[in-house]
Amino acid sequence: MAPVHSSEYPRLFSERVIVVGGGIVGVCCALYLQREGYAVILIDPAVAGDSTAKWSCGQLAVGEVIPLSRPGVLQKIPGWLFDQKGPLALRASALPGMLPWFMRFLACARQAKTEEIARDIASLTHHVHTDYARLLQGCTEQALLREKPVIKLFESAAGMDQERPHLAFRTALGFKAEVLDAAAIADLEPALAGRFSHGLLFPDWCSVSDTEGFIAALTQSFIDQGGVRVRGQVKRLDEVVNHASGVTLNNGVRYAADHVVIAAGLGSRAFFDQLGVKIPLAGIAGYQVLLPTPEVTIHHSITLPDGGFCLSPMTRGLQIGGTMEFARPNAEPNFKRADIILEKARKILPRLQMANVEYGVGYRPYLPDTKPVIDRSTRLSNVFLAFGHGQLGLTLGATTGRLIAQMVAGRTPALNLEPFSATRFFP
Repeated sequence: MAPVHSSEYPRLFSERVIVVGGGIVGVCCALYLQREGYAVILIDPAVAGDSTAKWSCGQLAVGEVIPLSRPGVLQKIPGWLFDQKGPLALRASALPGMLPWFMRFLACARQAKTEEIARDIASLTHHVHTDYARLLQGCTEQALLREKPVIKLFESAAGMDQERPHLAFRTALGFKAEVLDAAAIADLEPALAGRFSHGLLFPDWCSVSDTEGFIAALTQSFIDQGGVRVRGQVKRLDEVVNHASGVTLNNGVRYAADHVVIAAGLGSRAFFDQLGVKIPLAGIAGYQVLLPTPEVTIHHSITLPDGGFCLSPMTRGLQIGGTMEFARPNAEPNFKRADIILEKARKILPRLQMANVEYGVGYRPYLPDTKPVIDRSTRLSNVFLAFGHGQLGLTLGATTGRLIAQMVAGRTPALNLEPFSATRFFP
């Protein structure tokens, strides 16, 4: 089948870009590419907003820079295997296939390496608010961000003590935090009065009003500005002499392009062989529960690390989630994990109403060092890579989009992207 003609693209543009992946990272790449003057087609099999980030806590967690791999993590792995009710679980059936990934993961758990990774991630998160502000100006709906900080609460003083070294390092990197006592927590969240005495408030973090709606609104802004969104599955990249000439969908339809951006989260793995890269990208399941009518008012997005879950008030209800699970690729979701966090939430909020409960799962695309890939393909020089953001996809979407657009435009990116190279594990 012949490629789609350039008339399929918005007019008045000379160069065409295809973005593969319509989640938060993909749509932000598309929007920033529009700002550079490119004609952009965004391709994704799902409806706008129905992506991994939909089933997340919805936080722009600018200070969440300490990687999942950290000193002491090796001792926790037996617990992940045997305690399937803990905040992070590992299915025994997943261990053989994930062993190489875990070995690289553990290699990143040294103190010096952890601090290096945190600095690298912080180099991105310091720009989050500015980068999103540029994109949100074009949205018809302006109440997409909640103008309230994020709170972290601890069951005991011991939990707070475990957090202090990470807090000190975040502070040294320029991120703010305020210590909360029982009175301050009760004032901020009356529904939790008398339940917690130890907490932190992060004034430079915020949350979105609705994860699904946030992505959908950005997508609509992209369309309103002349972008085209196609529902379809990309089967392969079309090639001509070490360049991508476009893409072919599963249904045989082809789209021509001058540049291609791969921003499909875990779906990016489908292109690794063609791109000639070996990237240890794994999916970690994050389970969520949505209560459309909770009948309990929560004012802030709240993380509860001792229980391994968060409370996220959204326009579509109260979302409860965050518990994570390592499983085999294509394994069936284990929604008993969602029931576990729901029961934990009911213990601290016994008046929660359970009507019309909805379950969801998002597969976070993780690399062993918790850092994303933001790079250019070495085999197809006009293909750009933007995936592997783990739990920070929503946080880093706009910043990643800006950096990718700078690379596509042939400019030196504003940040050092060597730490996010696609070849850092397999040169």
